[in-house]
Amino acid sequence: MIPMTLARIAEITGGRLSPEADPDAMVTGYVEFDSRKIGPGGLFVAFPGARVDGHDFVDKAAEAGATASLTTREVGRPAVIVEKRPPREGDNSDLAANDPDGSAAGVVDGMSKLAAAVARELAADHGLQIVGVTGSAGKTSTKDLIAAVLSRAGETVAPPGSFNNEIGHPYTVLRCTEETDYLVAEMSARGIGHIAHLATIAPPSIGVVLNVGSAHIGEFGSRENIAVAKGELVEALPASGVAVLNADDDLVSAMAPRTQARVVTFSASGSREADYYATDVELDAVARASFTMHTPAGEPQHVELNVFGAHQVGNALAAAAVGVELGVDAATVAAALSSAHSVSVNRMDVNTRTDGVTVINDAYNANPESMRAAIAALGYTAAARPGVRSVAVLGEMSELGAGAVEEHAALADELARYRVTHLVVVGRTDALDALGERAREHGIQTAVVDDTAEAADAVRELLAAAPAGAEDWRTREDRDVVLVKASNAARLWAVAESLLQRHTLR
Repeated sequence: MIPMTLARIAEITGGRLSPEADPDAMVTGYVEFDSRKIGPGGLFVAFPGARVDGHDFVDKAAEAGATASLTTREVGRPAVIVEKRPPREGDNSDLAANDPDGSAAGVVDGMSKLAAAVARELAADHGLQIVGVTGSAGKTSTKDLIAAVLSRAGETVAPPGSFNNEIGHPYTVLRCTEETDYLVAEMSARGIGHIAHLATIAPPSIGVVLNVGSAHIGEFGSRENIAVAKGELVEALPASGVAVLNADDDLVSAMAPRTQARVVTFSASGSREADYYATDVELDAVARASFTMHTPAGEPQHVELNVFGAHQVGNALAAAAVGVELGVDAATVAAALSSAHSVSVNRMDVNTRTDGVTVINDAYNANPESMRAAIAALGYTAAARPGVRSVAVLGEMSELGAGAVEEHAALADELARYRVTHLVVVGRTDALDALGERAREHGIQTAVVDDTAEAADAVRELLAAAPAGAEDWRTREDRDVVLVKASNAARLWAVAESLLQRHTLR
């Protein structure tokens, strides 16, 4: 964050200084929730969580060099003390679940006010460009690609992983300094109004909307309501801004009239009516796409992605649009996209063991759209290895509401479409039962297990034996392919980690 006195922080947050606090003391370091990460000159946010209360760690933060802490009560150390408050109605971060007295909501509100002040000062006085990214699927991957592109042009801050709600968003904003040229802000929503709120903290000059799918449809009620929420991003743009919209998604392209900003479009399907589009799309043996990128800024450019899945073409085009619209030349954009790697954990993280087994770990989150993309990546990768088994280890997709059973059953149709040979279903619910039953109807060899340990054991047992009739199996360079995917709560990344443990990777 930018250097700031405790008096100024108290003014911005509406807090008061503790008796131990020097009004002129300067915060010069980062804002942190974790006392183990705080450094000299930092501001420690005493956030009460599910298991521990940050107020109990103020002493450790002070001993590590923190200038002060943001608290809701006196703690015997220098602090900016803010008022407790009830969680904001329709909150997207589940604050209320572990916040009986409003302490968590109080410090988050204070942090949000501080982030908003910092963002506005950096934008007004230092030229900070803020890019907002939303969509039902692909936000994190696209955020990483945009950051890779913009890093070629200047210092760029992007959230680690999926820091995209009322807590993670202001935390990311406060990583910016006077030297930061670009902030890439991922914005999520579980209800109407969530993205509009995030946009007030860090007002974007460029807004990217990737798609409107079925994530959180149980809370929204319909894809049309999801579109209302996602479109709040383009509504927040100024007239001088740019809205980057997916021309291949009717609900996204229909957002154009909702913004005063200039609209540019991208198309992974190759529509020449889009401003940014791809042709000559090809996938390699592990489903990495190469394509010709067309932009309004000169000659077409060849791109060879290092991230996995055909769906990354659209994400890359969105990132290209952001880069070109911010003045990065098309050749530099193409080079950045071609050298970019996934930096967010458990997101299409592909590793191949020295025995030839490939594990696709996409277990951070799941919705119908991202499930289909991951299954396609599994299918393409296995198809390049004749005779190998393709194994999908799938858990539940959460927050799908009344359509959960049919959405899970439909995944079996996708597995059959891509000729996936084996399925391990992790968990026992009506929705997962429907997935397993339809998979068996398709002739997919299906096992149902209770937890991640059983899932890992089942996959290891399968991988230990050669497929029937396979010759020279042990000497083959490339063998079976395993996809691990579910919503975050299922914690299926433990399966992927178990399968890679004690193995050397290529």
